[in-house]
Amino acid sequence: MKDDFSLTQKRALAVLTVVALGFGAYFLRGYILLIAIAAVLAYLFAPLYQRLRTKTNVGVSATLTLLAAIATVALPLAGVVFLAILQIDQAVNSVSRWAEQTDFTALAQQLLDSANQLLARVPFMNITLTPDSVREAATTLGQNAGEVALGVARDSVGGLAATVTALVIFLYVFLALLTNGDKVVALFRDLNPLGENVSDIYLAKVGAMVSATVKGQFIIAVFQGAAGAISIYIAGFHDGFFMFLIFLTALSFIPLGSGIVTIPVGILMAVFGNVAGGIFVVVFHVVVVTSIDNLLRPFLVPKSAHLHPALMLLAVFAGLQMFGFWGIVLGPVLMIVIVTTISVYLVVYKDASTDSLTGTSADPADDEAERQVPWWRRILPGKPKPPQAAKPEEDPEPAPA
Repeated sequence: MKDDFSLTQKRALAVLTVVALGFGAYFLRGYILLIAIAAVLAYLFAPLYQRLRTKTNVGVSATLTLLAAIATVALPLAGVVFLAILQIDQAVNSVSRWAEQTDFTALAQQLLDSANQLLARVPFMNITLTPDSVREAATTLGQNAGEVALGVARDSVGGLAATVTALVIFLYVFLALLTNGDKVVALFRDLNPLGENVSDIYLAKVGAMVSATVKGQFIIAVFQGAAGAISIYIAGFHDGFFMFLIFLTALSFIPLGSGIVTIPVGILMAVFGNVAGGIFVVVFHVVVVTSIDNLLRPFLVPKSAHLHPALMLLAVFAGLQMFGFWGIVLGPVLMIVIVTTISVYLVVYKDASTDSLTGTSADPADDEAERQVPWWRRILPGKPKPPQAAKPEEDPEPAPA
């Protein structure tokens, strides 16, 4: 059938195919994020599905893989969130007890005087706070907060149905990609006009970035978030451990890290009297938390998924702006696709080295020598030197007769 088409018809068919793919992306734009999340999870749990497939049929294997995915992702997250809610409740009770024991009249006057003293030092401003002005501002804030709460409650009624619908679609897409992953990969190879070799490079790069972001970066973020929360707990702030754990773990996904919270917390603790605890939090973050990334990244993040820190920072924040929380994973994946495309162009048109595509050095002996370096030496500062090969012993010269 291929020979039945003229060159003009083939070009027209190529244009129509591009238009159809573009319209399909536009038609499914409301579910692109959901499809992308399902694809990421299907890729991560595909090895488990393949192992189960050798022992059971398709339906049982897919069901067991789905249950494993729920147990791996949803249950731990729900447990941590539940503990965080309990701690929030404890914090609210602590605030309530503090409120019962505090003279708010004297406290409010003291805060008002302090605020006026600070405002008096600001140049070109003549603002004086009074109880009436504060009361009016509080009333306005309460009205605005009430309107926002009503809007959220109104949207939640329709949001519940949308959530159930999205969950059903997600399950179908996840199971479809899980059971037909090979066909989807083959379809991508066939549709890619750059050929199968370049398609394999893209698939390898995207797969490495997904594994690095979800597996490697997630493990690193959990360790860093737990370390930061433990340091704050040891320093004397015992309320909200699980809240800090969740918050610091989420921040550890971005290159800036959890230090944007723990360091200011340590400084505030030192300013408000807990000098030793504040210094401990800051020093612990600089020495221990930052070292966790240096220790674990060489083992959890493959070379083919490495991005420059500036590109990684841009990818994460751009992904968060475009996709929300899931942008932590999808942003770096899109960035690695962009970088790979530029690398392919440089290789094809500028005769550049293929090292950036393969993730290996130009000399295979260098990679072999690097693998021979002990793991403990690779994580230390400085460039490790591979062990020297033992020289063969020379046969002693025969003694003169």
